[in-house]
Amino acid sequence: MSEMNEYSALHNGALYFDRSDRIRMRISGQKAAELVTGMVTNDVSALVPGEGQYAAALTPKGKIVADLRIFALEDSLLIDTSAAAATGWKEMVRKYINPRLAPYHDLTSELGDFGVFGRSARSVVSRVMDVDDKDLAALAPYGHISRPFRNVTVIIARVPEMDLEGFDILIPSEAVGLLKGGFQSAGIAPGGKDTWEIARIESGRPQWGTDMDDSTLPQEANFDELGAISYTKGCYIGQETVARVHFRGHVNRFLRRIRFVTRPAPPKGAELVDETGKVIGDIRSAALSPRFGGVALGMVRREIPPGTTLQARWDGGECSVQIEQNEKGATV
Repeated sequence: MSEMNEYSALHNGALYFDRSDRIRMRISGQKAAELVTGMVTNDVSALVPGEGQYAAALTPKGKIVADLRIFALEDSLLIDTSAAAATGWKEMVRKYINPRLAPYHDLTSELGDFGVFGRSARSVVSRVMDVDDKDLAALAPYGHISRPFRNVTVIIARVPEMDLEGFDILIPSEAVGLLKGGFQSAGIAPGGKDTWEIARIESGRPQWGTDMDDSTLPQEANFDELGAISYTKGCYIGQETVARVHFRGHVNRFLRRIRFVTRPAPPKGAELVDETGKVIGDIRSAALSPRFGGVALGMVRREIPPGTTLQARWDGGECSVQIEQNEKGATV
């Protein structure tokens, strides 16, 4: 299927994406929630089984080591992150979690991860997984249910990672072929990396290693808007910086949605300059959207208002870009 056809299917039906390159880890024991809460920006200790949340693990200076999805199971936490952020997250787990108090186990090779996204995502998951549509509709963001599928048990989680509805299916590796067969029987095609990237950028969703890294504060990557920071929980690694920004000041730059006014697409690292030639930001991600034309995410100084036209400059080229405003009225 061509990229254009994939994009059309995503917005008019559904696609499934193999997300098994993400790193999955189970942390168990009575101290699991307490220890993880002390490592991340959100309040893991407040979760009950079936709930989940988005969070960040930080350096002691408050910079992002990894962005995490945390799912509370009956007897443990299932935590995953992107392959790009895996090394930093695993190092933190080894450093801060005593396995005698909270045993941890890498499940990456044991569990596959397949995301179903699109206008018809919920009905597709309902049919393929034989789950009541109402049960899926009732899930909060990162909420999840466990259900039997053939001879295994799967976890189905609602994941708000596009502007379109989406569900991730975490399934034992031995049953991945059966799941793909179910998608095929339902007429659902796989989506490619390019289509995912377009949808991600359109949604303003930051990607670790591309739009943010260990030099980025969580507020710079819009983690407040993404519901990834608790300001009422106890102490955690990097909290002092995050709290100081929130209660006493502000960050000087934000990740913003950007449109290309002219072509070609600016590459990652292209400088964003104003009419005086002053550098006020840089491009982090860019793609060509069938609906919107050129779309990008860029780190831009906070005082630059939506609607501002800038120049993106790089070795060998330049183009005009415009700062966008998201649907909720916040510049991201």
